[in-house]
Amino acid sequence: QVQLVESGGGLVQAGGSLRLSCAASGRFFSINAMGWYRQVPGKQRELVAMAGRGGDTNYADSVKGRFTISRDNAKSTVYLQMNSLKPEDTAVYYCSAQVRYLVSGTQDYWGQGTQVTVSS
Repeated sequence: QVQLVESGGGLVQAGGSLRLSCAASGRFFSINAMGWYRQVPGKQRELVAMAGRGGDTNYADSVKGRFTISRDNAKSTVYLQMNSLKPEDTAVYYCSAQVRYLVSGTQDYWGQGTQVTVSS
């Protein structure tokens, strides 16, 4: 079983910054993609940013130029630096990871979510 533990959410004023972290623990061979999604009540969960194991990244158009995703493969950790935050960034942010096992293939995992609230 793999656990994803998130930290770094909170309340910030518009224009401010937050840094989210997500660390994976458990027994696995490696982690393919790691990333962040977000969800507001009544809406579908949406991709914010994703980072491949080799360093390739993908961002939602709404956060390009403001958010930066990075990962430390040695620590099985992914980060999301969020700058120039806007009230519309308010959501629960979820970490995701596609974990690879040596024999049984891959499996997707989710963190418990961390609240980010941006006040105007």
